[in-house]
Amino acid sequence: MAIATASQPTIELDQHQEISKKSLVIAGMSTVIEWYDFTLYLYLTTILSRVIFAGGNGGTAATLLVFAATYLLRPVGAAVFGGIGDKYGRRPVLLVSMGLMTLAMLGTALLPTHAQAGALSGWLMLALRCLMSFSVGGEYSGVITYLVEGAAPKRRGFITSLASASSEIGGLLAVAISSLTTTFVHGPDLDSWGWRIPFFVGALLAGATLFARSGLEESPVFENEVKEDAVPKGSPLLLLLRTEPMALLRTFAISAVGSITYYVGIGYAPTFLSSAGKFSESDSLWLGTAAAVAVIAVTPIAGKLSDKWGRKPVLLVAGVAAAALSLTMFQIMAAGSPGLALTGALVLAAVAGVWSSVAASTVAEQFTSRARMSGMALGYTAATAIFGGFAPLVAEQVVSATHWDPAPGLMIAVVAAVVLPIVWFQPETAPRAVVRKLSKIKGPGPREDS
Repeated sequence: MAIATASQPTIELDQHQEISKKSLVIAGMSTVIEWYDFTLYLYLTTILSRVIFAGGNGGTAATLLVFAATYLLRPVGAAVFGGIGDKYGRRPVLLVSMGLMTLAMLGTALLPTHAQAGALSGWLMLALRCLMSFSVGGEYSGVITYLVEGAAPKRRGFITSLASASSEIGGLLAVAISSLTTTFVHGPDLDSWGWRIPFFVGALLAGATLFARSGLEESPVFENEVKEDAVPKGSPLLLLLRTEPMALLRTFAISAVGSITYYVGIGYAPTFLSSAGKFSESDSLWLGTAAAVAVIAVTPIAGKLSDKWGRKPVLLVAGVAAAALSLTMFQIMAAGSPGLALTGALVLAAVAGVWSSVAASTVAEQFTSRARMSGMALGYTAATAIFGGFAPLVAEQVVSATHWDPAPGLMIAVVAAVVLPIVWFQPETAPRAVVRKLSKIKGPGPREDS
């Protein structure tokens, strides 16, 4: 059975054909790689600026510029992989994207340094980041689509939150391995070969994930579309723009907050503390490790609460916290006290974790299944390119230009404040909450555990 209101997408409540637990676990845990990669790049910014881009302020800016500019390829990859996923299945996307990510990480580990190849090293890094960003374009949205379509409706929020938690495990692995590398490898050894270790580890993880994904089942929702001859005949992207433009707008807005709270509030924080001279590179990375642990802890809790109470209430609480607390958290981190810095990092991490875990199921539920992957991929990656890829660079430049350390917190607060009204007025999509609402209006209806 499916239910809908005049202003919201269909909620499939009778989807009893669930994907096996093994496939759900493999798909959910495989988001480790995507987030390992981008978190690793951010955490190693100061090292890569020396090794690949010749160091100094110009080196840091170049490193962040490459990170930001290549994110523009995410929407391109999203358009390509989204179309493939909606027309040919979710499984092919998950296999091809991980294969390309494996090649990109291995290539990065083998890059010549600036001392060895001059400016060529920077151009090669740019090319590899472009390949990575293109392949990631359909990765996260493909995984979330797969989980939403394969999980029981009453557990969608929790199941998709596990993908967010595993992505944080990727971030935790990145910061932990970076911390261990910078702790035990120093000076010329770090700049010549030590920095390669985290990228080799990433390539091994990606290759193992690709092997595990080879046994994935196809999404039951897509298989039903094939049986019913409901797969889009033309471009899924054009179908999306014609029939579900508001869902795409809401996805972009929700993903914007998720991107800036994570990329600036968590990913950029170690660079912020190190560049501001508050902490050493190693200490800053260990602080990032604590933040990653905090995110992993709050993510499944937020997912469960969104299944019970609805997506909107949890998003609204997290959004208000982001708008009200982010500026203050950056202020206390800039004070230079280890205790205050840890407090600020943990609060920012908790806010980002709650928002991202609930946003995952929320954006997938905005769309009907025929264009779901295209809609998720385009809305999510477009927001990530602007509010994720460019945000650390903008934050660094604003702090350098104004010498006002809390500026990154203000960036987060403004984006959250703008998006909160959109969340307030969006329709609820959590199946249990929708059933309760309709039951109050129409009397007894489908059970909440259907």
